[in-house]
Amino acid sequence: MSNKAIEIYRKRRSQYALGKNLPMGNEQVIALIKEAIRQAPSSFNSQSSRAVILFGAESERFWELTKEALRPLVPADAFANTEDKLASFAAGAGTVLFFEDQDVIKGLQEQFALYADNFPVWSEHSSGIAQFAVWTALAEAGIGASLQHYNPVVDAAVAETWDIPASWKLRAQMPFGSNEADFGEKTFMDDEQRFRVFA
Repeated sequence: MSNKAIEIYRKRRSQYALGKNLPMGNEQVIALIKEAIRQAPSSFNSQSSRAVILFGAESERFWELTKEALRPLVPADAFANTEDKLASFAAGAGTVLFFEDQDVIKGLQEQFALYADNFPVWSEHSSGIAQFAVWTALAEAGIGASLQHYNPVVDAAVAETWDIPASWKLRAQMPFGSNEADFGEKTFMDDEQRFRVFA
């Protein structure tokens, strides 16, 4: 199948071998991430997604905070593996922290009481779409990334370190950087197990 969107989706892969040699300047990366989130759809056009973009030492600081938050939770004999994994994220050029603004969700719940139970779920949909939009935009620009979830373990440290509004709820983290390794072959389950079509 030849389709521009699908071709871009195929470029989006999890990259764990990250470097600091981006193919464009930080300002261009910032503009790319902002526009990807801006164009991502959300329920009722709520635009509930928020992002904090960290570069260089600030990104490394996030992964150091994550390491310290995990240290009491991970058995000592297994911590070396955790430390190595976090170091691979810190080796990148930056990290995007994805949040959802709970004040927006509460406002929608009050305004549209009939759908109140659905707005938190739809917020998660919006967040996922924003994450995918950023990931594919980075991939199209030749920038590697992966999606991580160290929330809520690191939430308090993040909020304090970067003065995050209380209504912002951390949902995911995306370390990014230069691609320092090739991607392996991606495998797919059988279509018969995944799709049903009726016409």
